[in-house]
Amino acid sequence: MNTLTDKHLELTQVGIEFPTPKGPFCALKEVNLKIAKGEFISLIGHSGCGKSTVLNIVAGLHQATQGGVLLDNKEVNQPGPERAVVFQNHSLLPWLTAYQNVELAVKQVFQGKMNKAEMKDWINHNLELVHMTHAADKRPDEISGGMKQRVGIARALAMQPKILLMDEPFGALDALTRAHLQDSLMEIHADLGNTVIMITHDVDEAVLLSDRIVMMTNGPSATVGEILNVDLARPRDRLALADQPEYNHYRHQVLKFLYEKQRKIEPVSAKKKSQLKSGDNQVA
Repeated sequence: MNTLTDKHLELTQVGIEFPTPKGPFCALKEVNLKIAKGEFISLIGHSGCGKSTVLNIVAGLHQATQGGVLLDNKEVNQPGPERAVVFQNHSLLPWLTAYQNVELAVKQVFQGKMNKAEMKDWINHNLELVHMTHAADKRPDEISGGMKQRVGIARALAMQPKILLMDEPFGALDALTRAHLQDSLMEIHADLGNTVIMITHDVDEAVLLSDRIVMMTNGPSATVGEILNVDLARPRDRLALADQPEYNHYRHQVLKFLYEKQRKIEPVSAKKKSQLKSGDNQVA
């Protein structure tokens, strides 16, 4: 991994306001973040803390009101194939097969740069990365939710993005499917070395996957509260990590920020306290 001095992706004094009937609403204020090439970054925080807004600004879907974003020293002001987004809902076109859904992205980016045979090989390569070659000819309604999300990830990777942006990509999946996809994502990240920014509500997921965890303060005027460096050796094994004091230390640090340092702004309900005691690490 490169050092942070490389300034692969840089958010400087980023802020954004949205118009409302009662006047401007400040969603983000003075967000500063430098991300190195190949880093895996998780954004975590309570609902309404601006995680998705940060992601959308990096994707070029929103324009910052203050400050800005640089990718390899070029200003980000519109969407581009070098920044691919994977949403919680797979957003596959239902009338197309898994292969054809990936093919759409490949044609968009590589039309005129690859011939038909090269495109076919590239599409199959990316389906293979997510273990979906066996379902290449199936439509979305013929495969499971986890398989749909795998195809969505393959479609994003097929664009050869510099930055992979993931907005709660596993949030709608059952725990076992989620675990399998987390393992697949770690394999892909190790193989390709993509820079990944992922939004999650799951503390364990953030610690398992991340090089750094960016913890957001509650909105309005949300910003970066703390950044936690996760110094755990890769490759990571979830079962082995569960018994490691270092893993539990990082987990505790995130929980402490979310449920103590932000407590005055958003008190923890009796229901949330009960969930925490029972081991539910989903952030509301």
